[in-house]
Amino acid sequence: MIIRLDKFLAEMGYGTRSQVKKELAKGNVTLNGQVIRKPETKIDTEKDRVCWKDEPAVYAEYEYFMLNKPAGVVSATEDKREKTVIDLLSRDGSEQGMPAARRGDLFPVGRLDKDTEGLLLITNDGELAHRLLSPRKHVDKVYYARIRGRVTDEDREAFARGMDIGDDRPALPAELEILDAGETSEVRVTLREGRFHQVKRMFRAVGKEVVYLKRLSMGSLALDEGLAPGEYRRLTEEEVKKLC
Repeated sequence: MIIRLDKFLAEMGYGTRSQVKKELAKGNVTLNGQVIRKPETKIDTEKDRVCWKDEPAVYAEYEYFMLNKPAGVVSATEDKREKTVIDLLSRDGSEQGMPAARRGDLFPVGRLDKDTEGLLLITNDGELAHRLLSPRKHVDKVYYARIRGRVTDEDREAFARGMDIGDDRPALPAELEILDAGETSEVRVTLREGRFHQVKRMFRAVGKEVVYLKRLSMGSLALDEGLAPGEYRRLTEEEVKKLC
């Protein structure tokens, strides 16, 4: 793709157009080894080598990150009162082991409650996000949960039938797998839609309370258990291919 140098750098998250122009004027950008100061310089993103302060700046139309969302942060791009999942991203890759996530158009695909942990996809690919979230697609979302009280076969059957959770239409049938039943039960839940507080509301409908919730997978994408809460990584080419 042929693009202006300042536009390329701004889109890749190195700053606003005006900030980029200042760095160009300082001689902090090279094109194929030559210092370039003119912001209007045209580059070929597939052939030219651009460096920002000696660091290669590689063009990518879309970026995809897998975050292990910790409890206590909200699934939003910005919030005046709460820390957001976007705040967890390292703008320059200075966090140990974390890739740089500079660009300003990244957003979380869907929402996890503030106290819910687990898999959250962060990208700037709106079309993919729409496909994953569309109610018509019925993309599976798998959760691990701990429940106060004994989860029973009757609960499992209620989930399998679908149920009224207070919306204008019943929740779709969901799969409830009982991993351990006791004073605090452990379960795995597979949903094929994504409503507000859905797992919590479905258990509330059968007289139970969710005390811990973690998303394990969304469609073909499974949480990398090597990621500690708050850590993230880029998706592999194979993971992106399966999602797209």
